[in-house]
Amino acid sequence: MSFHATILTLYPEMFPGMLDFSLAGKAREAGRWSLDTVQVRDFASDKHRTVDDTPAGGGAGMVMRADILSQALDAVAPPEDPRPRLLMSPRGRPLTQKRVRALADGPGAVILCGRFEGVDQRLIEARALEEVSIGDYILSGGEPAALVLLDAVIRLLPGVMGNQHSGTEESFEGGLLEHPQYTRPQLFEERAIPEVLLSGNHARIAAWRRAEAEKLTRERRPDLWAAYAIEKNGK
Repeated sequence: MSFHATILTLYPEMFPGMLDFSLAGKAREAGRWSLDTVQVRDFASDKHRTVDDTPAGGGAGMVMRADILSQALDAVAPPEDPRPRLLMSPRGRPLTQKRVRALADGPGAVILCGRFEGVDQRLIEARALEEVSIGDYILSGGEPAALVLLDAVIRLLPGVMGNQHSGTEESFEGGLLEHPQYTRPQLFEERAIPEVLLSGNHARIAAWRRAEAEKLTRERRPDLWAAYAIEKNGK
């Protein structure tokens, strides 16, 4: 069973975008994942194909309408569809590597890309949409966020990465940032590769990498470090 993504958007031409290249592109050609897009405007009933309206209570901007979006969602994801329904939103729960792995282990995802001031709350509740954020900043729409989410998921699908350990020995796996990486030449502008990495002693190398990962996480991501320390001490 391959991973199948359905994107509901006002700009279907933005897909597959970057996902047509490198590992993701090769994986799609190999049938490891598939993608289809839905133009939300196709479900509007007026001649202007309007999908938004002014916010109730006043305020700037426009809000995407629940009635039109519900028709689009129901057309592509009936109740029996097992795929999670995601809404890319800056107010959503932050996307984590744990959630990415869970998605990669599933059948796919239905992803709604919001625009304007957002989506009518009644649609979110009525269709049990899971709001997902890729960071504490605002984008012009949910499409770039959806591409980021899919890129993170696709690389974890079976057979996508050549080295089976690549997806487990990197940042956020195990709760830590990844340790520093080095390669040839051995000396670059008077900076040498750490001696321990050339020692051939796998136990020493593993210990060094763990210590460096802990140091980086403690310095750069105190939030991750706090969670890691709690889990570590609890075991």
